[in-house]
Amino acid sequence: MSEHATHPATESFVAHRDLLFTVAYEMLGSAADAEDVLQETWLRWDKVDLTQVRDQRAYLVRITTRQALNRLRTMKRRKEAYVGPWLPEPVLTAPDVAEDVELAESLSMALMLVLETLSPTERAVFVLREVFDLGYDEIAAAVGKSPAAVRQIAHRARRHVDARRPREEVSTSATRTALESFQRAVETGDLQGLLDVLAPEVVLLSDGGGIKQAARRPILGADKVARFAVGAMRKTGAEISAELTHVNGSPAFLLRVDGELDGVMAVRVGDGRITGLYYVRNPHKLSRVGGETAFTR
Repeated sequence: MSEHATHPATESFVAHRDLLFTVAYEMLGSAADAEDVLQETWLRWDKVDLTQVRDQRAYLVRITTRQALNRLRTMKRRKEAYVGPWLPEPVLTAPDVAEDVELAESLSMALMLVLETLSPTERAVFVLREVFDLGYDEIAAAVGKSPAAVRQIAHRARRHVDARRPREEVSTSATRTALESFQRAVETGDLQGLLDVLAPEVVLLSDGGGIKQAARRPILGADKVARFAVGAMRKTGAEISAELTHVNGSPAFLLRVDGELDGVMAVRVGDGRITGLYYVRNPHKLSRVGGETAFTR
């Protein structure tokens, strides 16, 4: 694209790139695939006669949505053959993203996993309507449905998500205390410390992608989660460090073993205790946690 630096199509594409990436990522849960979708979007956009386009933003969103839908359908086959739990690819977010409650929730591991239970069209409609507040006519053009059908799909998808999304209100100070306690317990291998900060109903999901060792099924309950975590740490016999950061709009830890990045653990906190842990170890999903943030407000 560099050779078209002053091209009107380039200027418009660059101006809306962050929006397009977020649309694609929220539909796919994969930053790598979202980047591929943006490349495909650009190739199509560069051939468009801009004099015939009334709303360039809407047109770009339409192309991106259609490419993401195509990619989502092919990704389904990959996920069906995936070894163990599949988790979204974590992306670093600026701390102030958490201040935008709707954006932060839409990016969260917990909600992204709920979106995995929608059909491709339902997911596209939900993302475009609930996250980006697009009109039904605009969404209809993007997904190839009538506005009336899109209204029905949006209602069905919202009801489905609302029934499954975790609802947790917790103060900033309580969250900070829980995170500090968890960090301390992890770095020292303190079993009781973990038990004290984990909610009784906590769930741990780990994604190794068949490349790194990970639990093949969700681990449920504070005792099982704590013993699994401490057992894994002791087995390495190495120094464990946990660096607090933000991924997908929520607190997370970069876990290192003897200084080498082992994985990213996103954390969900409710009522001052940790209710969800999402540990991504698959190295193919860790390329975006060592550089610049992907999302800012």
